[in-house]
Amino acid sequence: MSNNEPSGIGGSFSIKPHAYDPIANSELFQGVLARRFVAFVIDLFIVAVPVAIAAIFIFFLGLVTFFLGWVLFWLIYPGTIVWALFYCGSTLGSPASATIGMRIMDLEMRTWYGAPAYFLLGAVHAVVFWITVSVFTPLVLVVGLFNERQRLLHDFLIGTVVINNPVRAEALRLARSAG
Repeated sequence: MSNNEPSGIGGSFSIKPHAYDPIANSELFQGVLARRFVAFVIDLFIVAVPVAIAAIFIFFLGLVTFFLGWVLFWLIYPGTIVWALFYCGSTLGSPASATIGMRIMDLEMRTWYGAPAYFLLGAVHAVVFWITVSVFTPLVLVVGLFNERQRLLHDFLIGTVVINNPVRAEALRLARSAG
């Protein structure tokens, strides 16, 4: 083994650089925080509507079955968690790397080194978001105001960055060069 080859089991290890430079590509980060909040509200609505429909169905089922159907209410909480994880994982793991709310707001999520998101990353992103919001409520959003990539606390923890999609970034780039 030569001195230039990595030693140890498992191959080589290299640290990847950040893929998105906020100074050279400022259009990728322009307005992301505000539009990210709106995307969150849209996604929250998308997750909450099926849960509300299920709760209404269980309520009326309980009335028809002389209150026996109300036993199913215990499924609402775990069902909401499973539905939210599936929604985040499948939409963030899609080719667009964005939830429906993020697509409406022209955003996408990438790893810090530029790779698209995948199902497990999307599901973990949702779990870490809700944990950090539960523990550090104001800090989750405040962190985004003090870093050049506008990453939130949970983005740092799992290694993601939310950027403008290529179409919006190009439009902002053209508007900046024209103005």
